[in-house]
Amino acid sequence: MHHKAPSKIQQKQIQKEPFEDLRFNGSKSSTRHMPQEFVWPDHEKPSKNVPILQVPVIDLAGFLSNDPLLVSEAERLVSEAAKKHGFFLVTNHGVDERLLSTAHKLMDTFFKSPNYEKLKAQRKVGETTGYASSFVGRFKENLPWKETLSFSFSPTEKSENYSQTVKNYISKTMGDGYKDFGSVYQEYAETMSNLSLKIMELLGMSLGIKREHFREFFEDNESIFRLNYYPKCKQPDLVLGTGPHCDPTSLTILQQDQVSGLQVFVDNQWQSIPPIPQALVVNIGDTLMALTNGIYKSCLHRAVVNSETTRKTLAFFLCPKVDKVVKPPSELEGERAYPDFTWSMFLEFTMKHYRADMNTLEEFTNWLKNKGSF
Repeated sequence: MHHKAPSKIQQKQIQKEPFEDLRFNGSKSSTRHMPQEFVWPDHEKPSKNVPILQVPVIDLAGFLSNDPLLVSEAERLVSEAAKKHGFFLVTNHGVDERLLSTAHKLMDTFFKSPNYEKLKAQRKVGETTGYASSFVGRFKENLPWKETLSFSFSPTEKSENYSQTVKNYISKTMGDGYKDFGSVYQEYAETMSNLSLKIMELLGMSLGIKREHFREFFEDNESIFRLNYYPKCKQPDLVLGTGPHCDPTSLTILQQDQVSGLQVFVDNQWQSIPPIPQALVVNIGDTLMALTNGIYKSCLHRAVVNSETTRKTLAFFLCPKVDKVVKPPSELEGERAYPDFTWSMFLEFTMKHYRADMNTLEEFTNWLKNKGSF
């Protein structure tokens, strides 16, 4: 019996559908056909039954109350965590619970839409803004099991043209049907920017420098806001939602949902930070480690996925204005751990030359030396 050869369009569908099916609808995927580019090396595959990392819970309202005892306790807790692994939780942070809930729920509006709809916002190579899946980018192996939608953000009152960067981007790329979507995430980004400046005051005081030093440094920030969508996976023991890396940015504020997945490498083992209602996860990035002359640490972390439930997180990455020189305040200088650099230089390195991992800042320092920048 002769079968009619498939047309070119059908051939494309034959090649594409299993990949799409596996990638975006993990529940339908075959357990025997995990594409090799998603399979991580054995030594990096997810660990089972990892211990819970003991991270301090910072009462931000207590710190902002200016009660000497509460301020002192917040400084002590954040200093201990920042010197060891750079992760801590903040509660009583003042962010409206309705905003957190709405921002989380609205993610489905985008990520559950048809692929052609999401591709309206497809991220261009070398840019930080837009939609990306594992199939879009410069890497061909150890791919993350996730989709993301990223926005550039600058505080409205500090923007040269007072533009609402997140809202305008969504309107321009996705159309009027996403008007509410844009308004919510504009408000969310502005709220997290303001929150990050308060946390920066606490970090500055905990280092014994002027309370306003880091706040003023980041007031005109040019940050990144990202929605992370981790589909469920039939073989979660083979893949990673996000591979091991240190954030090259300055400070990350992460809103987790009820699905666990964040793991941090501390004391030579992976440890988890399970979700805690109303608490936001904060961690220090490489740029802030450089700003503190290496006193506060940026720590290796990753995201794992599961076979039962999609995981959704929202991450605000605080970054300095791109042309600002990153150098420690005079009180922290001593022997310099890292050279002066601008965020634009570091961002270029991570976007074009190096895949972020635990050695990003050291490799960047070597890259600068080889370029003769200092």
